[in-house]
Amino acid sequence: MKYMRMLVIFFIALAVPVSAVSAGEKKWTDDGELSLVKTGGNSDVSTFSAKNRVKYKFSEKIEGTWKVAALNSKSAGVRSAENYMSELRGDYLLSERIFAGLAVGWLKDKFSGIDARYYGGPVAGYKALIGPKHFLKAEAGLDYVKEEYTNNTESDFLRGRAFGEYDYHFTKVNKFLQSVEYLYDFDNGDNYNVNATTALVTVLSGNFSFKTSYVVKYDNEPTPAGLDRTDTILGVSVLVSF
Repeated sequence: MKYMRMLVIFFIALAVPVSAVSAGEKKWTDDGELSLVKTGGNSDVSTFSAKNRVKYKFSEKIEGTWKVAALNSKSAGVRSAENYMSELRGDYLLSERIFAGLAVGWLKDKFSGIDARYYGGPVAGYKALIGPKHFLKAEAGLDYVKEEYTNNTESDFLRGRAFGEYDYHFTKVNKFLQSVEYLYDFDNGDNYNVNATTALVTVLSGNFSFKTSYVVKYDNEPTPAGLDRTDTILGVSVLVSF
């Protein structure tokens, strides 16, 4: 029943921008991603994953993005993974290739030792390739970060961020994606993170696509000490785009 409630909430959130698009409003775009696995018998494992990204174009130069994501997994009734995130971002397009903006966000990942992470700061980027088949962009930014850990400690620091993303479109709807993100703590050089995502998206029909992805998250100095430095997620999900 818990997963059913989460599914209902997810699709209600998805329906809000979709109704605007269907009514003729072309400023909205929405991408939803959903994966739900439940096994029984010799293995009792359940995994729920949902992501949604809404973009709104306020003008020719200003656009906003809201991203939310949730992952919850249980094995034999014991929770084995749980993380949630939400991020709001606004971008100003200085030209066809250059942009600048501001992002604020929140993350919770108890199995990686993070009870809550709050962050916010400016970002600037450059689109080196803008299609029609090859897309490449790079970003750099600064964040003020406050983290609360599961061992009842906390810290705040200034963080640098570098990000790169490459998309190759086999067709207008079938594509390969690769992104790499590097996060660096200016107060402690040993505290850095590397996040990489590799994905393949194949259209099923209409607005529905099939996505296979592999995510690697590396934390060089996890808190509490003793946690694994590397987390990986292999995912297969259905995408809904409007």
